[in-house]
Amino acid sequence: MNKIETTVAERVTGRKNLLAAFAGRKPPAPDWFNAAIANAPERGFVDVRGAAIETLSWGQRGKPGILFLHGNGANADWWSFIAPFFADDYRVTAMSFSGMGGSSWRDRYSYDLYVTEALEVAEATGLFDGDSRPVIIGHSFGAFITSGLVARGGPRLAGAMLVDGPFLASAERKKRRERRGSPRPKNIYDTLEQALARFRFAPDQNCANLFIADWIARSSLREYTRRDGRKGWTWRFDPHVWMGFLHGYPDKDLLAGHCNIAVIGGERSGFVTGRYMYQLAPFIPPGSPMIVIGDADHHIMADQPLALVEAIRTQLANWK
Repeated sequence: MNKIETTVAERVTGRKNLLAAFAGRKPPAPDWFNAAIANAPERGFVDVRGAAIETLSWGQRGKPGILFLHGNGANADWWSFIAPFFADDYRVTAMSFSGMGGSSWRDRYSYDLYVTEALEVAEATGLFDGDSRPVIIGHSFGAFITSGLVARGGPRLAGAMLVDGPFLASAERKKRRERRGSPRPKNIYDTLEQALARFRFAPDQNCANLFIADWIARSSLREYTRRDGRKGWTWRFDPHVWMGFLHGYPDKDLLAGHCNIAVIGGERSGFVTGRYMYQLAPFIPPGSPMIVIGDADHHIMADQPLALVEAIRTQLANWK
């Protein structure tokens, strides 16, 4: 696997407010990243049960489809420097779930509703055009929703890649839900520079590729008007997503699937290299590839983006 060269010699240590030292300036980025970002997507919205769902699409309709799904609190732009690598050969879409990114907020959210959003976005953006059988690629929480698509999509899907999805046993998932308290109010920052300085990943981790952290941070913020009319900046996700959230059963959905499955994980995250992988193994087809990307934590697209691109390309070629 190729390892991207870092543009910052030292990793940031301690509590990982990664961008504070830049005071709002953009970190220098390599040519490959600038070229990928320059390949701008078609940006639009798809109405799904009364909510406008943000979509980013690349490539021609009629080509095989790929749908990228992001993690909890993230958005479609977490994939906007990965997806262009596939645009020559595929029709590619990344989306923001409701309550996240530029999508509408709802009164209540659920696993099944997110699966519906993903299927309807795939239809509306052309991923099923010309009898195409798309591949679904979901990171973290998006891997859970990918599991629901595996069940609901059935033989219409060519395959699914679960990227560092924290698949926990049902009892442990229940305990984590019970420990989740009421959401804290989101911070409002006076300036964009202040907001960027507070950005960090969840779960907390270092990131050598600070140009990616900066891109993700900027895509995660929006301007906000206070009641007194003063402007500020805050994060784009709905803090109430998990209040009353109706959970699903991704393990059972994987068992009900009819498509190829591949698992990709970060070497340091523990979700694929640790005990969670053993919990997932009984629910995926025997012999499904389990790919570990070295020198990567949970947010693989930030740690080893080119290695992730290579892993996805290799798996797509194997499935052909």
